[in-house]
Amino acid sequence: MFSKILRGFCLTYDVVVIGSGPGGYVAAIRAAQLGLKTACIEKNKTLGGTCLNVGCIPSKVLLHDSERSSNFAKIMQRKTDVVSSFTGGIEFLFKKNKIDWIRGSATLKTPHTISVEGQTVDAKQIILATGSEAVSLPFLPFDEKKILSSTGALALSSVPKKMLVVGAGIIGVELGSVYKRLGSEVVFIEFLDRICPAFDSALSKALLKSLTHQGMTFHLSHKVMKAEGTTLTVQGPSGETKFAADVVLVAVGRRPFSTGLGLEAVGIQKDPKGFVQIDGSFRTSQPNIYAIGDLVDGPMLAHKAEEEGIAVAEIIAGHHPTIHYIAIPNVAYTHPEVAAVGLTEEEVKAKQIPYKVSQFPFKANSRARCIDDEEGFVKMLAHTPTGRILGVHMIGPNVSELIAEAVLAIQLKATANQLADTCFAHPTLSEAVKEAALGLFKAPIHL
Repeated sequence: MFSKILRGFCLTYDVVVIGSGPGGYVAAIRAAQLGLKTACIEKNKTLGGTCLNVGCIPSKVLLHDSERSSNFAKIMQRKTDVVSSFTGGIEFLFKKNKIDWIRGSATLKTPHTISVEGQTVDAKQIILATGSEAVSLPFLPFDEKKILSSTGALALSSVPKKMLVVGAGIIGVELGSVYKRLGSEVVFIEFLDRICPAFDSALSKALLKSLTHQGMTFHLSHKVMKAEGTTLTVQGPSGETKFAADVVLVAVGRRPFSTGLGLEAVGIQKDPKGFVQIDGSFRTSQPNIYAIGDLVDGPMLAHKAEEEGIAVAEIIAGHHPTIHYIAIPNVAYTHPEVAAVGLTEEEVKAKQIPYKVSQFPFKANSRARCIDDEEGFVKMLAHTPTGRILGVHMIGPNVSELIAEAVLAIQLKATANQLADTCFAHPTLSEAVKEAALGLFKAPIHL
């Protein structure tokens, strides 16, 4: 049931979650499953936060449909329909689990009291799950018509003739890929000397080569200095250059969203980057107030927030969950897809861990050849003395799905030999993972 804002009355709960994104709504559901009277405060008109409304879900619809159709109006309508089905699904789950949705903006008044549009809500435990927001450049404020955040890029009324993308991280390359497929000329301006720097350098190089071959243009080691409308002045190794386009997508990162929450009033501390500081059990400096997801330090990933939401609900209920952050995957839904889990080769070297590396190409995989999608490879790193898998890095067909078996292997502290000795169905793309494992301490069969 959804609560109504009753002026003059006080609503009391065991747990109140502020924010209904992947971390927040999952935390609320898990808390309710554990028998705690639970409410979720959300200021927007729909549940689901950035991920479901203007992030992960709509972008994946556009990525999928833009590979199969050029009808922009139909693609955007299907995006809207899919988003509505998901947000409505969360409403159903809230009703099913008897979670109250309190609509409005939340402000902490005391460690146990929240004000929502003038209504007082009391909570024994509070979970902060307000997520993050796109970072703009000082001279490029978002108007979501010509200067776009990812939100604006998902809501354009027509396909621009030319798009400049400032930032070649995962969000930038995914959305740039969408509009390139739909007919835009897409040009990237990236401050660093590589794209998608969170990935192993082998993946970054392979993805850059592939996207360039698809017709996207990248200017690496370039910095945007100023802007006049949608004309950017950019400093690069060879001097200043002007770039003009119909729209500019700024995808330089995200920051925790804590505006108006009243954190300072209740003594909750943040670090210099604005992340809420927590202990090993997600507690803030107020022991009954927890923080999860993009609001705290760590990878800004929906599935990371979900795991933290489940964990903090179980902690409140007296359980002792564990999250293995080394086993949290990262994915770019470009074509080819990119996926990774564990340590990169650069990180292994920096930690001076003795290791072996193996790489198996999809062009030697029978299923990849059957479906005519042979680009990419699986790269695997293992600890030399023990054989324990340290990291798995993939670029190629359906690797967003294949990465799950590597996640499980790292979660269970499996060795390359154990993975190599496992029987995989034939013909499947997943056999490339087995072959990469074979290449570490034995020899691949099909290479």
